[in-house]
Amino acid sequence: MNSLENFRLVVFRAVAEQSSFRKAAEILYLTQPAVSLQIKALEEDLGVVLFDRSGAQVRLTPAGDSLFRFAGESSRLLREARHALAEFSGSHSGALALGASTTIAQYVLPRLLGEFCGSHPRVRPTLMSGNTEAIVAAVEEDKIALGFIEGPPRSRGVALAPFVEDELVLLAPAGHGWASRGRIGLHELTEGPILLRERGSGTRRILELALERHRIRLSTLQVAAELDSTEGIKSAVEAGFGAGFVSRWAIARDARLGAAFRVVEIEGVRFRRHFVMVAPKGPDLSGPVAEFRDFVLARHAQGPQRRRESPARSGGDLRS
Repeated sequence: MNSLENFRLVVFRAVAEQSSFRKAAEILYLTQPAVSLQIKALEEDLGVVLFDRSGAQVRLTPAGDSLFRFAGESSRLLREARHALAEFSGSHSGALALGASTTIAQYVLPRLLGEFCGSHPRVRPTLMSGNTEAIVAAVEEDKIALGFIEGPPRSRGVALAPFVEDELVLLAPAGHGWASRGRIGLHELTEGPILLRERGSGTRRILELALERHRIRLSTLQVAAELDSTEGIKSAVEAGFGAGFVSRWAIARDARLGAAFRVVEIEGVRFRRHFVMVAPKGPDLSGPVAEFRDFVLARHAQGPQRRRESPARSGGDLRS
């Protein structure tokens, strides 16, 4: 089933969101003149000017800003209508726009999407990745239908559902003194170079909250670098740049574990967390989005045979 949304409104929203005719043309796979013609025709139909083209950047006029708000609401309602109608066909189809924090996008969702799409071949998923704050913002702005994040969101404008347990572990270079000992005291973290994820990362937020409970501030750590991905942390640890925290999911199948870097236990402390599914607040989800949400929660609520797949030493206690 094709989009129910008027094509001129699709073009209008793309230009408004990108603040550029050229960028809108790129994401819509159109030529720039074709985009300009669609906007001109829409302005003539409505009898108003929608964009101020006088500056270096295209900006919405007051009339354009008003239409943009209504167009966004219209797009949301038409997506809901499409999903509702899909139920009558007996098989959901169409786009499934997802977003995930980098660790989940790399190590958890691909396997889930592969299994889900095997039984829903008419669903076409797209997956954007970013840190926790970026994914929550994308859900709130209706850019994605469902998000998966690593840490507690600062926003209260979304609905949350924990779906799988994770644990942060400390990696140290194989030749590091901590690696040879295999275990350190919590306060020793302030004595060596530490690699952190960037601000806005769920991993960083969980680490910050856990350390604060033990009266240790991130500012007291000797931060060697801040990196924007789990793979960046692992590569920096491998290079001997410092020690860093990563998800157990990220090292479950890493051939470098043991040779290039090792897990270091911290006496009396475990950094456990739950990955969290994020959805817009409001009407219940429907169509492929609801199907995938239910699939993920059911998949990780199954018995011990599923739990053994989790890399967490706790056994991967998964709850919905």
